[in-house]
Amino acid sequence: MSRLSRLVRPLVAALFIAASPIVSAALPLAVDGEPLPTLAPMLERITPAVVNIATYTRVRVSNPLMEDPFFRRFFSLPAPQERRSRAAGSGVVVDAERGYIVTNHHVVDNAEEVVVTLRDGRTLDAQVVGSDPETDVAVIQVPAEHLTAIPMADSDKLRVGDFVVAIGNPFALGQTVTSGIVSALGRSGLGIEGYEDFIQTDASINPGNSGGALVNLRGELTGINTAILSKSGGNVGIGFAIPTNMVRQVLDQLVSHGRVERGRLGITAQDLTPELAAAFGIDERGGAVVAQVTPDSPAANAGVQVGDVIVSVNGHAVRDAAGVRNAVGLLRVGSEVEMKALRSGQRLTLKAKVENVARDTLEGERLDPRLAGALFKLMGEPGNDHGVAIARIEPGSPAARAGLRRGDLIASVNRRPITSIEELEAAVGNGNGPLLLNIHRGREAQFLLLR
Repeated sequence: MSRLSRLVRPLVAALFIAASPIVSAALPLAVDGEPLPTLAPMLERITPAVVNIATYTRVRVSNPLMEDPFFRRFFSLPAPQERRSRAAGSGVVVDAERGYIVTNHHVVDNAEEVVVTLRDGRTLDAQVVGSDPETDVAVIQVPAEHLTAIPMADSDKLRVGDFVVAIGNPFALGQTVTSGIVSALGRSGLGIEGYEDFIQTDASINPGNSGGALVNLRGELTGINTAILSKSGGNVGIGFAIPTNMVRQVLDQLVSHGRVERGRLGITAQDLTPELAAAFGIDERGGAVVAQVTPDSPAANAGVQVGDVIVSVNGHAVRDAAGVRNAVGLLRVGSEVEMKALRSGQRLTLKAKVENVARDTLEGERLDPRLAGALFKLMGEPGNDHGVAIARIEPGSPAARAGLRRGDLIASVNRRPITSIEELEAAVGNGNGPLLLNIHRGREAQFLLLR
């Protein structure tokens, strides 16, 4: 072999090796005979149940001159301009046969149009079935055609450290999957919602993820993503989801009634602190101390006394006063409540029936978009003949532009007399068709027709 051949052959071999695929650089399909873990099969099964939601509203473009009575009276000014605003969120199909999708209240609040985009690219118009701002849960409905639903897990079985996956539509990018663990359970006192019992997770949740799914590794829905804790507005590893057990209770009422009918027990409670536990001579670490009992309330009739320490409601342990409020506030009116309590070191079982709470205020936007901006308040006790008054009205709102004013008494709606908030809701109905309002303004009375 010549000297040249001895030099060339190694170079050719090196070039051949360099040009060949380097199989060893790819991830192996298995390690020690075991396949590598992947979430892909589970995600392929459930991601069709997570949808993107686009909402559209009309926003009034402010014109300062239109707010001046002088200019409105003596000059012909152009009509107020409006622009169409778009927002994005997420939702989860929970009933494929009836087309029900769960999302957040704040995703669809005040929306004039709700459009759902499925994983397969289909776009469907949705109707709002019901919405509850106190829990930030809403239900919308789309035509039930070839939908995929996601099963719900028992969120009470979640533990800190469980792996979870968040699926949603962050920043309107399209369906996105992130993973993490359950960081904490039972988070409350954040001031985000009226009823708080959040799952905290470090799975990335960003704007647009609201209403999306938080699932376990079995592909079961454990929560509805709702909020993040962030100064910048982006993910910092602290996100919150509404647990499915709370969602399930609200879902049932929204589908049945279009709203949540909350009851009352008639107690005021406070957290059981170590100091109070020592003062009461008990060893319990969690519970709620009854600080006040309303006379003739369900709690009073059940024998609840001031100083009782409630430790469980309907078989579920309560950690604090918020736990009692959540447990009772999400029950249907007429439901029976069984409470385990401690009194002077003795364990008691107390049973009460949840009663209806007579409301005395209602935001107009919850009734009808044409009444948005007005706060309705019952004047006097339910059942009197004074009607319902407008306690507050926002300048430039739909209600103000319709001609309603602060102090107006709503005597009737579509010729149905109004003596309570509940009668006002029933008379307005589903918001379809014109609204004929008979209002009393001072010593005058008139009809207003809202189309």
